[in-house]
Formats: sequence, C-alpha cells, structure tokens
Amino acid sequence: MKAAREILPLPTPLRDVQLVRATDRETVRGLDLQASFERGRVEGERGLSEQLLRQRAEVLELQTGVLAALRNAIPQVTRDCERVLVTLALAAAQKLVAGLPISAEIIEATVREVCAEVEDTAELVAQLHPDDLALLERTNSPLLLPDGGKERIRFQPSAHVTRGGCVLQTRFGVIDARRETKLELLRQMVSA
Repeated sequence: MKAAREILPLPTPLRDVQLVRATDRETVRGLDLQASFERGRVEGERGLSEQLLRQRAEVLELQTGVLAALRNAIPQVTRDCERVLVTLALAAAQKLVAGLPISAEIIEATVREVCAEVEDTAELVAQLHPDDLALLERTNSPLLLPDGGKERIRFQPSAHVTRGGCVLQTRFGVIDARRETKLELLRQMVSA
C-alpha cells in the first residue's frame, strides 16, 4: 500500500516540527507533555518577570518616600537640637550664676555695670539686697564713699532685690540688674 500524500495549507509556517508515526502514542504523549512543560515554564518566567517589575516599582516608591521623609526630618531635628541646646546652656548658666558666692567685688561690679548704662548721674538710687548692702559696709567699699560730687548714688536696702543684683532708679526710670532679669533677657535674646 502506498502512503497517500496530501498538501495541507497552513496559516503560519511550522517550526521545530517532528513527524511521529500515529502508532507511537507514547512518543506523542511525551512530546505533548514536553510542549506543555515548555509553555508552562515560559508563562511562569513571564509572570515572575512581571511580578519582579511590580516589586521593583514598589521598592523604588518606598525608597523615594523614605528619602523625602529624611530630607524633611533633618531640618526639624536641627531646630529641635538648637532649642534643646539653648535651653541646656541657659540652665547651666543659671546654675553657675546661682552657685557663685556673693562677694563685695561681685556687688560692686553689678553696681558699676548698671551705673554705666545711664548718662545722667544726678541723684541715682541703688537698691540692693539688705545682706549685700551690709557686706559693702563691712568691707568699706569705695562705692559707699562720697566721690567728690562726681556721682551721687544713694544706697537703699530692698527685700525685692535678690542677692548679687541691683535695681537702679534714675529720674527717667528704673534699670533692673537683678540676676534673674539678666537671665530672662538672655533667654529672650537666644530664643528669638
């Protein structure tokens, strides 16, 4: 018997075609199984590739968000640190000043400092803590001696003035040179 040959028109050319006898069913099943496996592998790779692209996009979005958050956080952290350092420095200064022993030299320096702020030296009244005034009197401070009419400072004890401070009254107003006032002014200056 002669094999019949027939020409079949195909819409696309065939590639990697193997002719198998119809009687060899195991071979046909093996080829179908191998083709199915290959299709599954290709589809799996495609799916994995798409999943990796999505994950990369998500990681990139997260990375961009983290970097933006860090960019915004650094100036805020800097401002917070500055505020804390200023507060710490002021607290340390306050403790240092409060811990200094009151001496005649410190009281004299405070009075001289506050007197230097006024131009008109006529009739000045310096209020000091009663213990500070007593200390100046015990040490015969030159501030208490008449200065030949150059400055007319009259000293008064005042319980409202803390140790080491001075409140100077002039014809034009009052100058507050108490320690706590100076510290508050310093706090306002560095906080502005």
